[in-house]
Amino acid sequence: MKDPKFIRNVAIIAHVDHGKTTLVDGLLKQSNTFRSNQAEMEQTLIMDSGEQEHERGITITAKQTSVYHGDYKINIIDTPGHADFSGEVERTLNMADGVLLIVDAQEGPMPQTKFVLSKALELGLTPVVVINKIDKPSRRIDEVVDEISDLFLELAVDDSQLYYPVYYAIGREGKAWKELPENTSVHTDLTPIFDAIVNDIPAPTVDSDGPLQMLVAALQYDSFLGKYAIGRVTRGVVKKGMPVMLIKRDSQQISSRIDRVFGYRGLIREEIDGAIAGDIVALTGIAEAHIGETIADRETPEALPVIDIEAPTISIYLGPNTSPFKGQDGQYNTSRQIGDRLRRELETNVSLRVEDDGIGFKVSGRGELHLSVLIETMRREGYEFEVGRPQVVTIMEDGTEKEPIEELLVEVSSDFLGVVSQELGTRRANLIKQETTSSGTARVTYILPTRALIGLRNLLLTATKGTVVMNTLPHGYLPLGQKLQKIRNGALIATDPGVTTPYALEMGESRGDLFIGPGVPVYAGMIVGLYQRREDLEMNVCKAKHLTNMRSSSSDGSVQLTPFTDLSLEQCIDFIEDDELLEVTPKNLRLRKRLLDPNQRKRASKN
Repeated sequence: MKDPKFIRNVAIIAHVDHGKTTLVDGLLKQSNTFRSNQAEMEQTLIMDSGEQEHERGITITAKQTSVYHGDYKINIIDTPGHADFSGEVERTLNMADGVLLIVDAQEGPMPQTKFVLSKALELGLTPVVVINKIDKPSRRIDEVVDEISDLFLELAVDDSQLYYPVYYAIGREGKAWKELPENTSVHTDLTPIFDAIVNDIPAPTVDSDGPLQMLVAALQYDSFLGKYAIGRVTRGVVKKGMPVMLIKRDSQQISSRIDRVFGYRGLIREEIDGAIAGDIVALTGIAEAHIGETIADRETPEALPVIDIEAPTISIYLGPNTSPFKGQDGQYNTSRQIGDRLRRELETNVSLRVEDDGIGFKVSGRGELHLSVLIETMRREGYEFEVGRPQVVTIMEDGTEKEPIEELLVEVSSDFLGVVSQELGTRRANLIKQETTSSGTARVTYILPTRALIGLRNLLLTATKGTVVMNTLPHGYLPLGQKLQKIRNGALIATDPGVTTPYALEMGESRGDLFIGPGVPVYAGMIVGLYQRREDLEMNVCKAKHLTNMRSSSSDGSVQLTPFTDLSLEQCIDFIEDDELLEVTPKNLRLRKRLLDPNQRKRASKN
């Protein structure tokens, strides 16, 4: 690329599950990025390369790719749609000149649609709207177009942003139209979207002749070449072997040299001699680079504005494992090893904050999902640690302590609306809007403290038989309210170390819901189930049946146990209270009391 006029930088933004990554699949395949045999073999959700992204079915990290359409190079940035990973959106939007806003033809604009669009419009990016999934039986395209119009009226920074093109697509089938088609089964492709990117999104307005400037927007690692600093060249040209100056956040300047320059073509990162202003590149050789810092010309170093990221709302204690089973599963279990891993995470995870807590660490993020993805990643890497109950991150403003507030959107069948309203009422949620969708489900919007969301998802899923759909959005800060009353029942706690027996667990079943089965090693103070009452109950789950001289068919029958509840990582984090911990190892998740000794627990409860 010799001329910035032939470069287009576009970010694809939307709410979760509205079809961003699927649309990118179609753009990659229809731009002849793959050979014909590769295109047939290629999986769907090509950009979701992470293990957890495949398992959870969501995009977690923003990724860049590029395709060619005629003479034009199109750099595409695929962003996450979940609110917990909105920091990924914020750090990558500055590389784009325009956005494709994808909206589901049935659901319409959702909370994350509003969040990402507001960020894009604040940065002055040119929007192109794509109404996706227009083949849904319950589509409501005219209503969705009106809702998008209302959203732009609410969020637009200037009048020019109120005029935007609208396209229609079925991303899964790789089809798009400029006008709403009468028959969606007709054979077509994504050419209208390619044309929209070329014609509706502006070329980067850059100075190719000035001294080099590039803001680092992402980092990646390679065991062979080390750290890659990824970003858009804002000014000048970047070349292999070029001497540069790295300008840190605190204005410190470090003299460096670019080792290699890489460009993107499809899923491949290919080495190039250099790149002009407006292009997105990956540079190696600058080991000290971090996200938000500037790589500039060595002779005339000028810093670019630092990327602003929204503050974290949830924190969690994460420290070395202190249970009797410490060191049995994990490869890394010391405080130093855990601290080193968290510091490495800080380099790429811009929404994360880590503070040393003496023995362990206080890790702050955007939400429970954001933190649970980090915990699961560390667990799979062989780390062993314990985590505490999530807490909200408060701020001091004008001498008043304030807590984060969230906007909660709940979609549920009208049959379960009463139980949802009752649960949210106990958590001091304020109802601000209620409507019935075209499919007959109730859609209600609440404003509530972030701390009231902790543990809410599992309760509502149980109460609504798994049918509730919940989405949240940050809504600012309000003065800290009263403490919420304890909602959860007490725990069943093991009193003796050993291996669980069917005989003992059968007695436990009559007292509550068990979390473990027979033949499981336990230790004193470990939580084995949920009690039927509000207080905790201690019981011996390792008790064996003693033999006697008497025999009878009734007493010697085999024990029939009800299947136990196997909690996931998110469910375990939701479950724990302030006096409890979750022990996380590569092989096991164990709930436990913070104080394992029952006498110490009694003294602590009195105090």
